[in-house]
Amino acid sequence: MAKLIQFLFLAAGTLLLFGCNNDPEPLLIEGEEPEIITGDYQFTEGPYWHPDGFLIFSDIPANTVYRWSEDGGADVFLEPSGNSNGIQADLDGNIILAQHRGSVSKLDQDGELTVLVDNYEGNRLNSPNDIAVHSNGNIYFTDPPFGVDEEDREIDFSGVYKLSPVGELTLIYDELALPNGLVFSSDESQFFLNDSETGDILIFQVGQDGMPNSPQLFANVGEMSSMGGADGMVTDLRGNLFTTGPNGLTIFNQDGEQLHLIEFDEQITNLEWGGEDLNELFITGSDNVYRLLTNTIGNKKR
Repeated sequence: MAKLIQFLFLAAGTLLLFGCNNDPEPLLIEGEEPEIITGDYQFTEGPYWHPDGFLIFSDIPANTVYRWSEDGGADVFLEPSGNSNGIQADLDGNIILAQHRGSVSKLDQDGELTVLVDNYEGNRLNSPNDIAVHSNGNIYFTDPPFGVDEEDREIDFSGVYKLSPVGELTLIYDELALPNGLVFSSDESQFFLNDSETGDILIFQVGQDGMPNSPQLFANVGEMSSMGGADGMVTDLRGNLFTTGPNGLTIFNQDGEQLHLIEFDEQITNLEWGGEDLNELFITGSDNVYRLLTNTIGNKKR
């Protein structure tokens, strides 16, 4: 019995050493590499896996949202897109677009595009970038100045906002130079936000009203470089955080410890869980869109 206990202890230690977050199965599949599923774009962003079984993603300079499926390949989903970046869906299944032209809009299931918000206290938003949607219907988005000319800026800070289901816009954070990616933990008790300039990832506690508070430094992926900066993030059901950054795809456990780093030959920008079992990680890049099969299940509402 003593030998059995010693063996189990050593086995658990081995799993922890290899970054498995005490789970019996490694996060990544040995020998599995990201595959290019579609390419030759100008600059892709904002992947979103549609419940009907296809991926949509933005090509910001092309002012187009594309659709990709295993059987049909890639085609145009929405053009013009308002130079959309981040894409999510609201609780009713409408597509929500963060648009570099200075607005957040809704594409309903009839194909009608409606602006939800384009200003804060009467001043034009900078360049809405990425989106997260809470189960209470709140829409959260970052607003750095990536897509707005300096002379056109009406807000002199980069904000993070909450848009309520009734259209009330609230500024929730304004202390980052270039806020970019944002995502909730699977139980929505925590909120992650990163800064492209410094590479810092902050973790907030989320109140019952859905308001993030008490930010603390969670991790860092490195300062912005020619390969981009901290950008899109997702979480999985094990509590791990996956983030793009200047060094590639970094995976952290729930304590902010780095588990894996996957390098790419191009800048990668954003992430999304998809596939029938939500174990396929879709990754957008400057030219290509990738897919990586994993051993974990993504935090994504079906």
